[in-house]
Amino acid sequence: VQLQASGGGLVQAGGSLRLSCEASQSSLAIMGWYRQLPGGPREMVAVVSHGGDTSYADSVKSRFTISRDSAKTTVYLQMNRLRPEDTGVYYCSVSDLAFRNYWGRGTQVTVSS
Repeated sequence: VQLQASGGGLVQAGGSLRLSCEASQSSLAIMGWYRQLPGGPREMVAVVSHGGDTSYADSVKSRFTISRDSAKTTVYLQMNRLRPEDTGVYYCSVSDLAFRNYWGRGTQVTVSS
């Protein structure tokens, strides 16, 4: 599965960004976003299952929203009320129906104070 992510950038605190990730196929069990904050491990931000169930990290609940297009090939992450501590590299990840994981190239999100 090939993944193409886009949408990172620089934004002021309180602002918004939308990340997009297009997958090369639609038969995917899970689509989601992870991030690696400076000096930290990669962590889950938000995921959506094939059935539409979502899960969020506590730190982003009520601020970030994960969604997919109707073809279930593109996953979005709408990030609102961004904070400087959200600064990091964001990665798109998907799992196919055999639960093999695939990762996209990271996209930098920088939130200035």
